[in-house]
Amino acid sequence: MEHDREKPSPDHVAPPGTSEGTIRAMGKLSEAFEVIEEARGNLYRFHRLTGRADLALGEAVDLFREAGHEEIAKELQDSLVGRNVLEGRWTFQIMEEYDDGYYNDFKSLEQGIREQLVQGRRHLFEAQMKEERRTHGRRHHEATAPKEPT
Repeated sequence: MEHDREKPSPDHVAPPGTSEGTIRAMGKLSEAFEVIEEARGNLYRFHRLTGRADLALGEAVDLFREAGHEEIAKELQDSLVGRNVLEGRWTFQIMEEYDDGYYNDFKSLEQGIREQLVQGRRHLFEAQMKEERRTHGRRHHEATAPKEPT
C-alpha cells in the first residue's frame, strides 16, 4: 500500500501531450487566480471591519449623548453613522459588484481554460514541483495522503 503513495494522484498528472510551456502558463494563471482569491478575502475583511467601525461609532454617539455632548453626537450621527463608503454604496454593494463582475469573470475564464487545456486538472505546476522536490521513498515525503480506512 505504501508504494501506491509514491505515485502522484492522476488528478495531478498532466494529460499526455501537455507541453511544459502549457504547464508553466497554467501555473502562472493559477497563481494569478490565487492572488484574486486573496484580494477577495481582503475585500470581505474590509467589509467586516467597516461594519464593525460603524457599529462602534454608533456606540460612541450614544456615549457622547450620555456625557452631555449632544452637538458632537448629532454631528457624528448625521455625518458618519450609516454613511456610504463610496458614492451610493455600502461595502456589501461593493462586494456584490466585485463578485458578480471581475471575480466571476476571472474564475470562469480560469476554469474554462483548465478544462480546454488540461482536462480541468488543478495545480499541475505545483504537483510537478512536488515530484521534483520531495525525497522519494522517505516518510513524510509521500506523493499522496494515506487512504482512509474503509
